[in-house]
Amino acid sequence: MRLADAAVPAFARHETFHPRYGWFRKAHEAVLYDPSAFTRDDATVELGVGKNMVKSIRFWGMAADLIEPEQEPDNPRSPGVVPTEFGRRLFGDKHSAGWDPFMEDPGTLWLLHWRLLASPCRLPVWWVAFNEFHAVEFDASELESACVAGIDAATEWPRPHASSVRKDVTALLRTYAPAERSARTSIDDLLDCPLRELGLLIKSAATGRYRFAMGAKPALPSAVAAYAALDFAARTDPGSKTALLSRLAVEPGSPGRAFRLTEEELADALRPAVAESRGSLALASPAGAAQLAWKKNPEELCTKVLDRYFDSGGSESKELASVSGSIARVPASAGAA
Repeated sequence: MRLADAAVPAFARHETFHPRYGWFRKAHEAVLYDPSAFTRDDATVELGVGKNMVKSIRFWGMAADLIEPEQEPDNPRSPGVVPTEFGRRLFGDKHSAGWDPFMEDPGTLWLLHWRLLASPCRLPVWWVAFNEFHAVEFDASELESACVAGIDAATEWPRPHASSVRKDVTALLRTYAPAERSARTSIDDLLDCPLRELGLLIKSAATGRYRFAMGAKPALPSAVAAYAALDFAARTDPGSKTALLSRLAVEPGSPGRAFRLTEEELADALRPAVAESRGSLALASPAGAAQLAWKKNPEELCTKVLDRYFDSGGSESKELASVSGSIARVPASAGAA
């Protein structure tokens, strides 16, 4: 997958704010009953934040595919904003509570991370960083240079200002890297971004340089890994019934790139979800190449995977995910579709 196919050419739309605790829920709740919530004169009062933060909350809600512009044929120049189907399923609506309305399950953070990067991605700088940047260690300027080069390769796009790319790189580092402690650092600065809990980006105490955390992710629920694999297949090859694990692990835009997992680590992450799928999913190697197989429409199946996970409270899936690396490998014929 190319950047131009996976993302939209939008830069620095977050008003320099990275996503804070509660902002994803707040974006959804704000428009659940009022599509004009972000454009009202009293939006700052209703949301309890400054004017620029109102715009930022709206952006992060759209970037995570929780909200979207309302289709208003009679007023196309000033559309409101409404929850997406994904937003309603995750946080609920007037008729249901949703999978995780208060963001209490750690799987929700992994799920939001995936949706931020999934096509069509509203954060092209982030997409390049997770999918096309291969440095072992790096600093902010090196990541910025790589992102500029990746964006330049999308020749059909207009060139963004260098300052816009820099702002997106800064937002990415603030979102995922541990907060830097200093005498002036407040508790809010240390705890203000939920996606830091994923541990995807670390900083060397010795060199002060960043690196993406490779290796198994015990906190990643197997159901979320399966959801991402099926969602990726639905977006890139909707008529398929199988996907090579190598593709799911290494292709740009894939779960392996988003979660920083090798093919073997991704297989380990998927096994508990396969075992719980009641035959809807299978891990097999019919021609010597490991693949994930499914019976139903992947777009529908990935939702059912999360229905089962959240309906069970997530506890069983989380327990299985935490020990997935030690689970014996499923035979090639197990759970065959």
